[in-house]
Amino acid sequence: MLRLRAAYEFFWRVFRLGPKTINPLLTQINECINEEQVFDIVGKNKAKLSENHVGYACKVLWQFQKEKSDLMRNIPYVRDHPQFLTLRILAKDKIELMDDDTLVDVLHVMLRFAVEAHDPLIEHLVMEAWRRIERFDFKMLSKFSTCLAYQQMHFSPLMGKIAEIVNRNLDSMQDLRSLSVLMVNISSVISQNFCERLLNKTELLLDTTDPLHFNSSIRIMQFLRNIRYNYLPLLEKCNHMFISNIEQLNLNTLSLILALYQSLQFNNFPFQTLAREKLSKMIALYYDPASFVKLFVALGPLAGPTEEKELMLALQMVMDVLTSQQALAVVVTMEEMNSKDSHLIEKIASVLYKYLHVYKPVELVQITKSLIHLRLHNSEFFRVLRNLLLSHLKNNVMPVEISMLVHVIAKLPFPHLDEIGLSRLEPILPQCSLSDLCTFASSLSKWFQHDHSYLDNIYQKNIKLLPQLSAYAYRRLQKANNLNVLWEELKYVHGEWFEEELLEETILTLQRLADQITYRNITNLAAFIVKTNYLSPPVLDKIASVTIQQINKIHPLALHSILLPFSVLNYDPPQKDEFFGTCIQHLNSHLSLFEPHILVFLGFTLALAEYFPEDLIKAIFNTKFLAKLDSQLQYLPSFLNTRTHSRLMEFNRAVCLECPEFEIPWFHHDYCQQQYNKVNSSITAIQHKIYKMLGKILGGPNYVKPSALTPYGYTVDFEYILDKKKKPLPYRSQLEVLNKLSHVHWGPDTDNSRSESLPGTQRVALEFLDSRAFCKNISHLKGRSAMKKRHLEILGYHVIQIPYLAWNSMELSTKDARMEYLREHLFAEAKS
Repeated sequence: MLRLRAAYEFFWRVFRLGPKTINPLLTQINECINEEQVFDIVGKNKAKLSENHVGYACKVLWQFQKEKSDLMRNIPYVRDHPQFLTLRILAKDKIELMDDDTLVDVLHVMLRFAVEAHDPLIEHLVMEAWRRIERFDFKMLSKFSTCLAYQQMHFSPLMGKIAEIVNRNLDSMQDLRSLSVLMVNISSVISQNFCERLLNKTELLLDTTDPLHFNSSIRIMQFLRNIRYNYLPLLEKCNHMFISNIEQLNLNTLSLILALYQSLQFNNFPFQTLAREKLSKMIALYYDPASFVKLFVALGPLAGPTEEKELMLALQMVMDVLTSQQALAVVVTMEEMNSKDSHLIEKIASVLYKYLHVYKPVELVQITKSLIHLRLHNSEFFRVLRNLLLSHLKNNVMPVEISMLVHVIAKLPFPHLDEIGLSRLEPILPQCSLSDLCTFASSLSKWFQHDHSYLDNIYQKNIKLLPQLSAYAYRRLQKANNLNVLWEELKYVHGEWFEEELLEETILTLQRLADQITYRNITNLAAFIVKTNYLSPPVLDKIASVTIQQINKIHPLALHSILLPFSVLNYDPPQKDEFFGTCIQHLNSHLSLFEPHILVFLGFTLALAEYFPEDLIKAIFNTKFLAKLDSQLQYLPSFLNTRTHSRLMEFNRAVCLECPEFEIPWFHHDYCQQQYNKVNSSITAIQHKIYKMLGKILGGPNYVKPSALTPYGYTVDFEYILDKKKKPLPYRSQLEVLNKLSHVHWGPDTDNSRSESLPGTQRVALEFLDSRAFCKNISHLKGRSAMKKRHLEILGYHVIQIPYLAWNSMELSTKDARMEYLREHLFAEAKS
């Protein structure tokens, strides 16, 4: 390895210098092996150094740093060396003489050596580069844009000028490396149309790029993160390039890619598996805190039990020497891992406690969220943390940070502000987004609920904030004229205040902007509709129409999000068959693209809407797929693992009951029995009251069974049996019924697999439907409850569903009225 490195250094100098070796000074600089030799030449030849000598000396100095590891770099030493100051003075005097390459290279090196942006040399170099910018080639332009990014000039007119040049010459650009650098740097000053052009151009260039050049793919993902767009076609191509280069990816690269995947909410099981295997082998290799923390952050969320144990043991070894930023990264990762190790949680809290005074407000917010999630029990820690948060709130003027501070303070014990803290809110309300306004309203409500003494003292002064919040929110909605901009505000909005005060107005705004719905934003809107549980036919009809018209532009991985609101809310658009048919055809053409658990979700979502694609069913219900799904589940978060198991069972049940011709076996009997035993060990107080009422009506408690388990694993609130004359029959024991059920049916359904009743009798399922069974705005039955009714009827039940609105109405406010209501429904609706 050392020989290869020495050879690399030799060839770099020989070929980098090229024809300039005829110059004696350049030759001397080229032959230097460390910084001191370069500085010695600079010190002895100040009067002889030309602009080329200065530029080349700077490049050699930076090359020495690039050849060192992060721990071995000595940037402060070089920057503060007297002869480096000499180089800076000479560079400033010779700016106008420099050619374009030398000019940009010197600027780049000076910034990498952390020379301040307001230094006269930097200012002069930037101004001269701006003057020449129109003649820069793409490679030079990309390096110059990086120099501006180092100076935090992302929104500057100069960056806008670079974006204009790129836009003008984009069609002729063929260098993906330079383009990807430019895309990242100009991402803050480009329009949506320009974004589209850049994405299309990048797709074309990526197809012809050598797979070994994966750094361009990383920059493409950084660009997507910057513009907040998880453009799946590009993500898939980048991911394929990373998988093909997995052996070349080191810790730094893997940690960066995984962080980008997380920010873009992009998951890929094959890459995660390979990354986990590679990172796991590094646990024993890194002992320095900086490298270990990077490994911990990358591997932690992917780690299985064995890797997690090794990581936690290694963490204890370095815990006491963590810096403030390293400790912050560790606690955030422990939150992602849902760590239950109370000793380590206390230990990381003690490390964080030492640094609380140096953290920025946003970092304190993150620490608070993480430690609350990890259930830290340390009142003194939270007292100090709360005082710091309040102090930052009183001095802050940025709406986004004030919103975060208010939100997290409301999560702490005894959540309230004093009058000075609350006074920070009113002046910034006109600048706040819908998300910020929602955060303030929720937090104020929580404070007023928890501390009535505090409420008495300043109630009259501050309760007026709530109607002001509503007024500003309504104003923002009514002025909204760009759907994509509005979505950025709605993305994180949630809570009771939003649902009660703004949801209806928000839906009206979405209907008003429906003409702006395109293939790019339909997944966002569909997710919002599902989250709010609000049935809006105009919005859903538009989503269906756009999907049909632009299906070729929609990535297959977006199909589940698009289908979900229609299935969950049990809504059929006017073009129902065309809409679902188009989606199913698109799905069938790309089945191989989907992760196993996403295919399961898709199958269940389509089953809710009574669609059962044969290709999808055959793809899921085979031993090879189920084995692949099992291997994937270990990488999924626990909540997603549980949900996937549940959806597979429900899809299995739906196919068995509604499509017996496919001869899919029912293999979830034991799973359903286990879930039933977990949840239904006892009945609630309300169920007990209704049980007694039903017993009186039907002839005794032995005539009705609460929380009854049906064939195929449904649980119904109450079950009873009527004979052909609609007379109740005594209820047989649950054991007797279960003994008649087949556990696994490796073949088509038979009568034995359905609900069993005596000849001439009717089994009745009585269900009390709460608000979760209906849409938010109207009493429209949602997909799950409709499917359950459909399946129970297939099993031979007569199903009675009693809506909560009827049961809790004024008309049924007395026990006698409820008894009469039940009596009418129990017998009048039963089928003979």
